[in-house]
Amino acid sequence: MIMEDIATVFPTIEILRHEPLAHYTHTKTGGPADYLAFPTNVQETKSLLAYANQEKLPVTVVGNASNLIVRDGGIRGLVMILTKMASITADDDQHTVTAAAGAALIKTTQVAQAHGLSGLEFAAGIPGSVGGAIFMNAGAYGGEISEVAVAAEVLTPTGEIRTLSREELNFGYRHSSVQDYHDIVLTATFALTPGDKGAIQAQMDDLNARRAAKQPLDLPSCGSVFKRPEGHYTGQLIQEAGLQGLKWGGAQVSTKHAGFIVNIDHATATDYLELIHHIQDVIWKTDHVKLETEVRIIGEQPQD
Repeated sequence: MIMEDIATVFPTIEILRHEPLAHYTHTKTGGPADYLAFPTNVQETKSLLAYANQEKLPVTVVGNASNLIVRDGGIRGLVMILTKMASITADDDQHTVTAAAGAALIKTTQVAQAHGLSGLEFAAGIPGSVGGAIFMNAGAYGGEISEVAVAAEVLTPTGEIRTLSREELNFGYRHSSVQDYHDIVLTATFALTPGDKGAIQAQMDDLNARRAAKQPLDLPSCGSVFKRPEGHYTGQLIQEAGLQGLKWGGAQVSTKHAGFIVNIDHATATDYLELIHHIQDVIWKTDHVKLETEVRIIGEQPQD
């Protein structure tokens, strides 16, 4: 298959060939996608999936690539970024907000606030997409998507569009059934409660201020790297092990928050992954605690 074939089949969809994913990931690292597509609606997404299945191309959806590390070898087959599917609507009578998968979660919280709907304040600073938030049950400051998400429309690997209930999404800590069945999230609906717009905004402002004070928002990163191990705080473990500030190639354990790894000097994904493995090894040896990654790691190793 060559690029002209795909362009001929889908002349209205932006599709790039051998596109470096470092241009899109929040770490500014990652190898190329064979084909990178930006569908603008459900039908285009469905058509791309059908074509990929027909041509036996693997399909990867990366949301807006925030909580993600793409290995330096890149991703084979078709990669889809859904950020052009970004509609957000509020139903004031039902007290719900429905957002397309590519909508920014931050923007979704702002729409909820503008309609006086409370429940999404915890997500006011989470830099992911709605689809990614459903995929990993995103959470912060004591709140999780599972508490407010009541349904998600998904595209199954075989091309069927289904609406999943909260129960069918089977949410867990940084987990949903979308991960298990490799569904593509298309939309999500959040059930919220009426509230005072000013109070909602004040809470969002407070959480964003706390986030800015504690997290290295001024440098490229994939967000929180590790899941919180039971009975421990990840940043504290890393700090007490003497790893805060450690540099590995162009990557560094953040001096502002040890639970983050930042790109300080043209880091590669390999720098990130080697540093992650080193941290895991040290924490296991010093504390006998197994650190599991929260960040999604995908793609192929670079060829020697």
